[in-house]
Amino acid sequence: MQRIANLLAVQNGQVLLLKKPRRGWYVAPGGKMESGESIYEAAVREFQEETNVTPKNAHLKGVNTIIIKDGDATVDEWMLFTFVSNGIEGVPVKENREGTLEWHPIEDLHHLPMAEGDRKNLLFAALNNGIQYGTCVYTKDYELLEAKYQTSVEFLGGDE
Repeated sequence: MQRIANLLAVQNGQVLLLKKPRRGWYVAPGGKMESGESIYEAAVREFQEETNVTPKNAHLKGVNTIIIKDGDATVDEWMLFTFVSNGIEGVPVKENREGTLEWHPIEDLHHLPMAEGDRKNLLFAALNNGIQYGTCVYTKDYELLEAKYQTSVEFLGGDE
């Protein structure tokens, strides 16, 4: 099972997204984890490689299982670890080998072209407290067949 880490930078009510040329879909910058790397190290490294900037205060916002099916057969499966940062240090590049980087208002996440599981994942990362856990099942053409989500919010002491 492949492990992927991505990072959504949020700054001044906007998010930094990567537009992939193949489908014209938007994603958060990220990529494959390297052997021995923590999910945090992978998210920050991939983000820096794709943007040429440093995320501020990156923290985990989502853990998702992504399953690709062909009929009843599972043809691919990976884990996606999504981080969010509260701003960046530096000015991002306009383009990289993966696509074009663009700032968009957070509200654009509702309608920009992207995988539907990514939409739910990135909206949660940008707008909610806590961590979202999920499983998304897609066809080979990334049509969402099924999605299940759970969330948790850290409790920081005191009596209830």
